[in-house]
Amino acid sequence: MKLVNIQFDESKRLSYLCILLFIIASSPLGLDAQTRSFDIEIEQITFGPKHHFFGYIGQSQTIPWNKDERYIVALQTNFHDHMPRPNEEAEIVLINTEQGNLISQIDRTLAWNFQQGTMFYWNPDSPLTQLFFNDRDPQTGKVFTVLYDIKKQKRIHEFRFSETPIGNSGVAQKGGYFLGLNYGRLARLRPVTGYPEAYDWTKGANAPRDDGIFKVNVKTGQKNLLVSFNQLADLVRPHKPDIDKIPLFINHTLWNRDDDRIYFYVRGNFSTSAERIDIPCSIKPDGTALTLHDLYIGGHPEWAEGSLIIGSDGKRQVVYDIDKKKIVGHLGTPKIFPHPGGDISLSPDGNWFASGFSSKGKNYYVIFRRSDGAYLYTPGFSRGEYVSGDLRIDPSPRWNRANNAILVPGIAKDNTRQLYIIYVRK
Repeated sequence: MKLVNIQFDESKRLSYLCILLFIIASSPLGLDAQTRSFDIEIEQITFGPKHHFFGYIGQSQTIPWNKDERYIVALQTNFHDHMPRPNEEAEIVLINTEQGNLISQIDRTLAWNFQQGTMFYWNPDSPLTQLFFNDRDPQTGKVFTVLYDIKKQKRIHEFRFSETPIGNSGVAQKGGYFLGLNYGRLARLRPVTGYPEAYDWTKGANAPRDDGIFKVNVKTGQKNLLVSFNQLADLVRPHKPDIDKIPLFINHTLWNRDDDRIYFYVRGNFSTSAERIDIPCSIKPDGTALTLHDLYIGGHPEWAEGSLIIGSDGKRQVVYDIDKKKIVGHLGTPKIFPHPGGDISLSPDGNWFASGFSSKGKNYYVIFRRSDGAYLYTPGFSRGEYVSGDLRIDPSPRWNRANNAILVPGIAKDNTRQLYIIYVRK
């Protein structure tokens, strides 16, 4: 499959479509093309000199577009060559897709990083105008979550918890609740996902009883500790007897589509691969059915239907049932998905699947239609020098609500970090 690209003219502040002509031949990835009934177009929607990015992978319907898809929410910064210092803000902006991708600033945040952004989520209970993001008090360093209304042009609620300050780590797909983590602890133990120097009440505790995964009621503002690190250490101890010596942290708290199951990772010693703890677990939103999963299906899985979650096992893109604790199906073949352990995202209707992976300094995507197995490969999006470490540019595909576009990151010709849309043309 040969890719022919029309180059972008970045000197103009307009949106340009790059029409990709796919000719059946040999792919630069060493893969064969398949006859299909869809193609793609690519548009660069943000431009320098400032940097623009969204952050998190499109897991669990983390959708950048609001309900009517007029606006895409993003972060805008003056730099991308170092982790943000406590006093370095990022601007929260809306990209108006109906006005030539015009950018307007609506707020600022002190709680962000380059991999996960500020954990943007449009509020499922009011996705036209309301969105969540994290922020930090500049005086105390305590993290909190904001609910912002773009119509009212103001913050309508701040979820502040003085003794155990947490930030949003995942909104229930049907709304009503969000999960919270201690981003100060993450800044110590997993910097790429934390907010540097954020307040952390758990210093010196490897498995504290008063920290773990919190659940917050959006309507009442009440929170409860869903599961503590102490409970998780007890769960892991039979598999890892020296677990009490390891400072634990949690990543990727993912609600399923029915909001009756949550999948997450208990982690530790991430700086030492030989001693790394990376254990998948699941729990119900009422705190019951805490389960350790022996089968590791990759670090960035995505919920499908019910108890089914999509991940990887060896060279296969697999479907794992967390209730049965076994693989119950596969997506495509190893030929279609050459790197199944990368960033993945399932469209809201469940029919379109995007699998992102990195190779030779670029991010590539496999776009796969579940209904008939049709697929194609995109060209590469440059990662520049940011191929590893805390500033790296992961593939992070995110679907829109209409199931026909994906927002992805990349380095533009002027070496700025920008956003692109891959349109799926049926």
